[in-house]
Amino acid sequence: MQKRIENGIMTKIVADTNVIISSVLKKDTPPSQIMERVYNGEFLLYYSNEILSEYKRVLSYPKFNFPDTIQRTLINTIEQQGILVRPAASGIPMPDPSDRPFYDTAREAGAILITGNDRHYPRESFIMTPTIFLEKVQQYTG
Repeated sequence: MQKRIENGIMTKIVADTNVIISSVLKKDTPPSQIMERVYNGEFLLYYSNEILSEYKRVLSYPKFNFPDTIQRTLINTIEQQGILVRPAASGIPMPDPSDRPFYDTAREAGAILITGNDRHYPRESFIMTPTIFLEKVQQYTG
């Protein structure tokens, strides 16, 4: 296993739903690489009850046609390996209020928010796309 980055600071992540879905849809992509490293214990995934509900809801969309076993395995893994946070709601304006739990959880946990839709969030240094996040991880781990 690779060494943890900066005493674990960079390894604390919150994954937007699009990262979770993309990790299941396409293997060998930045989202799937990130989730693989969560499963291997290299990254610590933080979530809230609202985030978990969102994951469950979107994973069950008929358009994805994910088998129940994949959905259950993914949610069970997140619950067993992830860290539940109960963040306070921030007053930061968001284009889509449904994104607030991800932002607030990342802030509360001191984690990196990884999203494919970074334009949905304020410009902050802790919000990154999967590709940028992996590039930064590579810089720190060499």
